[in-house]
Amino acid sequence: MLDFESIIQIPTPLQKIEEELFAEKGVEVFVKRDDLTHPFISGNKFRKLKYNLVEAEKQGKNRLLTFGGAWSNHLSAFAFACREFGFEGKALVRGQELNESSSPTLAFAHAQGIALEFVSREAYRDKENLSAAYAGNYLVIPEGGSNALALPGVAELIPELGPFDYLLTACGTGGTLAGLIEGAPESVKIIGVSALKNGDFLREEVSKLLLRPFPGQATLLTGYAFGGYARYTTELLDFIRDFEAKHTILLEQVYTGKMVYAFYDLLRKDFFRRGTKVVLLHTGGLQGRSGEL
Repeated sequence: MLDFESIIQIPTPLQKIEEELFAEKGVEVFVKRDDLTHPFISGNKFRKLKYNLVEAEKQGKNRLLTFGGAWSNHLSAFAFACREFGFEGKALVRGQELNESSSPTLAFAHAQGIALEFVSREAYRDKENLSAAYAGNYLVIPEGGSNALALPGVAELIPELGPFDYLLTACGTGGTLAGLIEGAPESVKIIGVSALKNGDFLREEVSKLLLRPFPGQATLLTGYAFGGYARYTTELLDFIRDFEAKHTILLEQVYTGKMVYAFYDLLRKDFFRRGTKVVLLHTGGLQGRSGEL
């Protein structure tokens, strides 16, 4: 039996933040502090991994395989979870020119004891073919942890929020957005902010996970990527510093910083109805925080 409760803080706090702008626009704003679930298996990464680990135990599989890049929050959380819960982990890493010391994320993952295999970017695109060689001996968890097993773990977050009108999350692979849609009442609006350039494909990814068309209650925003995945600008870093100074909540520039920036931009454009409650989901990932912050 996997003892998640011994190390994972669930439910996480729902922290109200206040500014004159919020009062002016007539909205209440809360941050769902999923960055506080655990120092290493933080935020949506634990929620997406949870039932994958349960399924591995149910199938009697002690070996887990996943995918990730040099700065992957999922890879970092996966590595720690494997060590903590006694799984033999292996990760196929995008970039055959890399090694265990190419980034703090890879160094951390290696230190947890998982095997890292570095593959070319061309080969990495065909993950189905890559994973086929391991499928018999490993339970395969996709990049970002986004699969059908991820959705119920993410959906468990919704009852922790109480009544709300809007929920914003950053998006990388679509699993978190799909899980939130799965768990939320149809009356609320779920807004995903793509951290990737040209992130429109995420609508299709979410639909695949939900096994139905992209729902009307959800919105995917693709204009806040700041150049693409893991890219950022001085404007974004300055915004993050200002937010942190006001609210003493750390952000990072890959995911959550972009989502919070999008929220303020939408708020100034009167996107949110007056008298409503807005929740910003902090999905953790502070291990990827830039040294410039």
